[in-house]
Amino acid sequence: MMNVQKYPAYKNSGVEWIETVPSHWEVVKLKRLFCEKKKITNVDLPCGSISFGKVVYKDEEKIPEATKKSYQAVSKGEYLLNPLNLNYDLISLRIALSDKDVVVSSGYIVLNSIVKLDKTYFKWLLHRYDVAFMKTLGSGVRQTINFSDIGDSELIFPPLPEQTAIAQFLDRKTALIDQAIDIKQKQIELLKERRQILIHQAVTRGLNPEVKMKASGVEWIGEVPEGWEVVRLKTLGKIKYGLGQPPKTKEDGLPLIRATNVERGRIVEKDLIFVDPEDIPWERDPMLKENDIIVVRSGAYTGDSAIIPKHYAGSIAGYDMVLTPTSINPRFLSYTLLAKYVLYDQLYLLRMRAAQPHLNAEELGQTIIVCPPKLEQQQIFEYLENISKKIATAITLKQQEIAKLQEYKATLINSAVTGKIKVGSHAQ
Repeated sequence: MMNVQKYPAYKNSGVEWIETVPSHWEVVKLKRLFCEKKKITNVDLPCGSISFGKVVYKDEEKIPEATKKSYQAVSKGEYLLNPLNLNYDLISLRIALSDKDVVVSSGYIVLNSIVKLDKTYFKWLLHRYDVAFMKTLGSGVRQTINFSDIGDSELIFPPLPEQTAIAQFLDRKTALIDQAIDIKQKQIELLKERRQILIHQAVTRGLNPEVKMKASGVEWIGEVPEGWEVVRLKTLGKIKYGLGQPPKTKEDGLPLIRATNVERGRIVEKDLIFVDPEDIPWERDPMLKENDIIVVRSGAYTGDSAIIPKHYAGSIAGYDMVLTPTSINPRFLSYTLLAKYVLYDQLYLLRMRAAQPHLNAEELGQTIIVCPPKLEQQQIFEYLENISKKIATAITLKQQEIAKLQEYKATLINSAVTGKIKVGSHAQ
């Protein structure tokens, strides 16, 4: 644990998002510390942009030459600020201390310091300014700001040695936190990979490692347990299309399940929309029943699928396909469709054959799977449900740990840059 120290005396900064500061720190307007850099062009520099508080290189192949000629230069050691469309994105970090020479959109603001200061300290202070205050500025539907909107904002200005000490402290501490977060994120990916391996093994080899195997007759499937059949999806159920072009949406009504709601075997409520039952062409039979399987038919996630849970029965299928199992355990089939040999080996060419991958009902129906006897289908499903719940719990715990680390990082940045804690070269 960090040994927290305080300054001897504090004062009210008069700035709501800063609150109290050490009594010897100054409160100054941003325009006393920074000026807006005059826009200059340089087509010889690579293109860049801001991505979550960092200046990154941008793919120039998608930028017309005429557009690049209008871009402005930002140099290493200058601050880049994205003042555009604040209401459209409340998550991204919009201010960065550039560590590279690039040209960026002329809509960006480039800031140069006009007094002697520690640039890294102000990287962290402006990070806090961005998160806590800047997004409240601006006007108009798209909420775009300019330098005059931020120039009168009040910042704090500690003595230069303290700026440097705080910057070094935060660089060191946040690097350790980011390292811990990265480890936990990699652990989550390993858990997901483990789940994928177990699904693949269970739906292609069963649960008994001693079972006698036979040739499947399909080269990329290899051997399968005796008593299992190699079949095509069209023999196991009915396939139909969803609505295609959805009717007009409304605030309530029937949920419309689209590709954005399908995520690796489950339905998610992200971007869920609703449609009026009176606008639905019922002759197309777009209603989803419990244990139907919805399959994404186009885009980057072509072939992804999810089983319809009971509470989404009665929903409407969007621009996707619906597989209604008739002679196979639907929950076993839902796991089978997540297995590597189905999702990647068979659909890879369908995904890659065009800029916009597409899967139709005929192609889905020709998809080959291996089908065990019904009792084994149930056993495999129950095994995978149990494994999936345990892995999901482990992933949730890791995500909670990451959230706590991120919260601690945010608190640490705020406490250090505003002087709520005293740091120095001795801080551990």
